[in-house]
Amino acid sequence: MLHKPAGWERLENKSKLVIVIPIPCTGTVIPIPCTRAVCPSQHPLLFFQFSSSCCSGPHLLGGCFFCPRVPLRRHKSLRKILRDRRQLSDFWKAHKLDMIQYTEDCSVFQEANEPLINYLDVSLVEYFGQISIGSPPQNFTVLFDTGSSNLWVPSIYCVSPACAEHARFHPSNSSTYNEVGTPFSIQYGTGSLTGIIGSDQVEGITVVNQQFAESVSEPGSTFVDAEFDGILGLAYPSLAVDGVIPVFDNMMAQNLVELPVFSVYMSRNPESSAGGELLFGGFDTSHFSGTLSWVPVTKQGYWQIQLDNIQVFNSVVLCAEGCQAIVDTGTSLITGPPSDIKQIQNAISATPVDGEYAVDCNNLNMLPDVTFTINGIPYTLSAEDYSDGMAICTSGFQGMNIQPPAGPLWILGDVFIRQFYTVFDRGNNRVGLAPAVP
Repeated sequence: MLHKPAGWERLENKSKLVIVIPIPCTGTVIPIPCTRAVCPSQHPLLFFQFSSSCCSGPHLLGGCFFCPRVPLRRHKSLRKILRDRRQLSDFWKAHKLDMIQYTEDCSVFQEANEPLINYLDVSLVEYFGQISIGSPPQNFTVLFDTGSSNLWVPSIYCVSPACAEHARFHPSNSSTYNEVGTPFSIQYGTGSLTGIIGSDQVEGITVVNQQFAESVSEPGSTFVDAEFDGILGLAYPSLAVDGVIPVFDNMMAQNLVELPVFSVYMSRNPESSAGGELLFGGFDTSHFSGTLSWVPVTKQGYWQIQLDNIQVFNSVVLCAEGCQAIVDTGTSLITGPPSDIKQIQNAISATPVDGEYAVDCNNLNMLPDVTFTINGIPYTLSAEDYSDGMAICTSGFQGMNIQPPAGPLWILGDVFIRQFYTVFDRGNNRVGLAPAVP
């Protein structure tokens, strides 16, 4: 770990923290606003310390301290795209899903260490970011997913219809690519995504020698209309297919983050394409109010925590003896055992509309709150929070029967994370939560 250079000091400039750094070669003092910090090429050993509002610790890359930030863009989910086309019911039928009496056994999750992704998640997710792989960089839009641990993108050799609609990786166009050749397969609800493992550098988060999967076959029609090219997993290494070291583990090993944490902010504004940000190495206090409340990870695979209980307007109490939940950026909704979810749908007066549950958009202020108590702290969602607020106010709750040994599990997806800024702390194996600033 590099120490702060002698002589550094902080000065307050109204609401903006300015860092004053003496440059050894010239003795010049340059004030640098933390949000605009750069490392001049003529001063390769310029050190920089972020303020706590930008980052919780110093970060070094090529002589510069910084916090890697990945902007998230909010896109229409596949569900909303299909709804606009009036094809949503056909989609559910084609995938043999009854979203009203949804009791899928999720046999894909029979092993405790399976990635927590299925075709339902793919149809609902909305928040994506951009990375690039190789030299020169090849750009990809990816889902940053805390429910899985592998990075995969389509290969130029992929023969599936979905690949033709997305960016594809061309290994021969990258001077830094190395073939690994290990077969790769992830099981989805409609079939297996298969490919081979390669290795290259990942820009945007600047990781070298990162192994990733190049998909050559993508199942069914699941990914054809998806707004992302691939997935970058941020769960624990035990979930990684083929034992590949996850991206964030390589970031820690390559000293690209000073603190072994990352944080997620998701915008609540459905009309804005600015979806939020993923911040590696720290957290941004401007995105939440109050202080972070920390919750221990109960099992290191998913970001799994203990729920104390769930209440609907103090009348319906679920998970009364406690239950396990996963904080998952790769799932759009809040999911739980179908019988429990059915009680919530009834309590919030949700009714079937076009193959899914919806609530009355005109009466949101009359619908009850739903409160998740976690480590003694209540986290409350209003009707505006748990409905999507679009033309049809679909319910943000979905039944999913995850079998042992992985389940039963609740999944706190984007519906929850939008309301509560979330910090994933690998160093202390805990999750931090605080009310998100709109």
